Amino acid sequence: MNFQLPTGLRVILIPSESDVVYAGIAVAVGTRSELDSESGMAHLVEHMTFKGTSRLTSVQILNRMESVGGDLNAYTGKEETIYYATFLRPHLRRAIPLLLDIVFNSTFPQDELEKEREVVIDEIESYNDSPAELIFDDFEALLFPHHPLGRNILGDPERLRHYTTADLQSFVRRNYHPSRAVLFVKGRVSEKEIESLLKNEYSRMSPQTEDPPLSDSNLGASLSVPSPSTTSLYTYNRSTHQAHVMVGACGYGVTDPRHVGLALLSNILGGPAMNSRLSLALRERTGLVYTVESNYTAYTDTGVWSIYFGCDHADVKHCLRLVNKELRRLTDAPLTPRTLAAAKRQLKGQLGIAADNSENVALSAAKQYLHTHYVKSLEQRFAEIDALTSDQLLTIARDIMNPDRLTTLIYQ
Repeated sequence: MNFQLPTGLRVILIPSESDVVYAGIAVAVGTRSELDSESGMAHLVEHMTFKGTSRLTSVQILNRMESVGGDLNAYTGKEETIYYATFLRPHLRRAIPLLLDIVFNSTFPQDELEKEREVVIDEIESYNDSPAELIFDDFEALLFPHHPLGRNILGDPERLRHYTTADLQSFVRRNYHPSRAVLFVKGRVSEKEIESLLKNEYSRMSPQTEDPPLSDSNLGASLSVPSPSTTSLYTYNRSTHQAHVMVGACGYGVTDPRHVGLALLSNILGGPAMNSRLSLALRERTGLVYTVESNYTAYTDTGVWSIYFGCDHADVKHCLRLVNKELRRLTDAPLTPRTLAAAKRQLKGQLGIAADNSENVALSAAKQYLHTHYVKSLEQRFAEIDALTSDQLLTIARDIMNPDRLTTLIYQ
């Protein structure tokens, strides 16, 4: 069930019989919301929301949920930042006011900022030491040049060192509006209970000033990326022990009905199952890789589909030939009825098992409702998968996975 408060804050309730409650606030603010001069700002703001409000110090914030055995956390993405808590039902009146306070009433004290920016810079340095993670950012930078979607979420250390309290406050005033946020609660909690609780919290849902958020056009949010007409190959010298390789292209946005078919194709190709086509070709039959995977991320109006693997430097060309062979299998001929049925059954099984993870369900529902204003049930998702045809999948594969029109990035 869902409703909207006079402040513009949307609320979704996900019923559960468990006494464990998952609650949080998803805000439509991420790397994509940053100006060119604000690299890393969205992520830094996320860190700093835990460092003090007009009511609570950083220590009080940390103790608020921890002292009752709960958990308080957050993460920043390209298009959203999500703050969430896990706790037992009796502590609902402790958790919701806390979430509202840190999201809409943080003060970003300068002394805390001086310390926390170093924590973030350490996070960046740790990330730079992990080529298997860093290559995903570099790949998106190639797909979305000169656009915030191509920007590293963590930002640039030198830029971060110059941000002040006033800079963070300006970013929040521009972006952290209740109308751009969703409060989500998964647990044995009623709508009446939440409404009653929120009546006393309206004052914590408004920014200190009412600077209007930048329009989507200001942020370059309306994005149409044409598919390349030829392959593009980029090689970066990272002096890594093994080569790291990514191959892929822009995909469909989350509101494009074709995104379901692309998700199914990506799962066939290199999903988490050991019997995926790429796992069989590059690992089981040849022993060329330890990890190979196909991933698809759908943003609001575009997406990223990619293949990642790591291998010995001498085996890169061989692995790429095997990857292209599997891509040709998907783009040259439609799936047989038997293969299609098996692929649908596998994906639905994976989704059904994932739905047993309450935290993931809550976070996924919040993100979906934030960007699309609806939440699909598991049955609706199954129906969309069942409706896919071999011809539709062939068209999608030829549109996105054509090996003659892909971008390749190699760390060597």
